[in-house]
Amino acid sequence: MPGTPARKQNRSRTARAVGAVAGATLLLAACGSTKDTGAAGADGGGSGRVGVILPLLTSPFWQSYNDYVPKMAESEGVDALKTVNSNSDPSQQITDINNQLNQGVKGLVVAPLDSAAIEAGLDQAERKGVPVVAVDVAPDQGKVAMVVRADNVAYGEKACDYLGKNVTSGKVVQIMGDLASVNGRDRSEAFRACVKKNFPKLKVLEIPAKWESDTAASKLDTLLNANPDIKGIYLQAGGVYLAPTLQTLKSKGMLKKAGQDGHIAIVSNDGIPQEYDAIRKGEIDATVSQPADLYAKYGMYYIRAAMEGKSFEPGPTDHDSTIVKLPSGILEDQLPAPLVTKDNVDDPKLWGNTVG
Repeated sequence: MPGTPARKQNRSRTARAVGAVAGATLLLAACGSTKDTGAAGADGGGSGRVGVILPLLTSPFWQSYNDYVPKMAESEGVDALKTVNSNSDPSQQITDINNQLNQGVKGLVVAPLDSAAIEAGLDQAERKGVPVVAVDVAPDQGKVAMVVRADNVAYGEKACDYLGKNVTSGKVVQIMGDLASVNGRDRSEAFRACVKKNFPKLKVLEIPAKWESDTAASKLDTLLNANPDIKGIYLQAGGVYLAPTLQTLKSKGMLKKAGQDGHIAIVSNDGIPQEYDAIRKGEIDATVSQPADLYAKYGMYYIRAAMEGKSFEPGPTDHDSTIVKLPSGILEDQLPAPLVTKDNVDDPKLWGNTVG
C-alpha cells in the first residue's frame, strides 16, 4: 500500500500525539518499536486459541476482512477460531466476548461497534488475563494491546479536500456513520471542520445513518426532495452506503456520470471492489481505501505479540505506518489508507483489486 499521508500541523489530536512522541526511542523489532515485558499470555507461553469478533457481515468491507482473517492467521502463526458476527449489536458483542472467554481463548481480536460500550468486554478480558487487539475502531476506555486502524480524521479531510476542489460552491452532503463509534465522530468532525476552514462556499448537510443502508436511503431520498440542487456527497462507508446512494440517485434521474452536466461528485470510504467499479463507470469519483487486508494481518501480528508478552512504543513502523498514543493512553497503529480516483483505480497493490 502507498505510504502514510502527510499530516498538517493543525490536524487531528492523533497527529498531535505523533509530534509529541516523535523523539521516542525506537527498539529493533519485526514491526514497529517493541519491548518484551516478560509477561506472556494467559497460558504462560504466548500460544493458544484466539477469538475473532466481527461487528457485522452485511458490508462487503467486513466480508472481505472476514475472508482475510484465516489467511492472515495462518501466515502469522495464530490459531484463530472461526469468526463470530455480532450483527451490529453492541450488547451482543459483549456477550460474544464473554462467550469466547468462557471457551478459554488466550487472545481476542475485536472490531468494536461502540467505542464506549466495548469497555465492559475489555474489562472482562483483562480480569481473565486475556490480551485484546482492537481493529478498525478505538475504544474510549479499557485495556487493549494495540488498536489496528487507519487515521479516520484523514478520511474526512481527504473527502473534504477532493469535493472542495471539484465543487466550487453549493450544497454537499455527508452521510455519516454511527456517532457512538469514534470512526463516525472522527470522519464527521474532520469533514465538517475542513469544509468550514478551506471551502467556505460549500454548505454541509448531514445525514446520521448509523452504518445502516436502509436509513441512508430513506434519509437521502427525503433530503434530495427538499434539496434537489446537491452538488456533492461524502459516503462515510461505501460498504453500506454505496448501493443505496446510487439507487436513490438513479430513481430520481440524478445519477449522471462524471463529465456530464448535473453530475454529483461523490467520495466514499472503504476501497471495496464495488467502489472501484463505480469509479471506472464514472458513477462516483473517489474513495479512501481502508485496508481490510492489513487490518487482518496486523490484528493477528499484534495479538500474537501480546500473547508472547511483548508491548510496543510510539513511533514509525517498518510497514509505512506510525504507532501513536491516543489521549486515552491506548496505542494505535495508524495504517496507510490512500485516496483512490480514476487515475490509480487499477493499481494492483490496492486490496480491492485483489479480491474476487
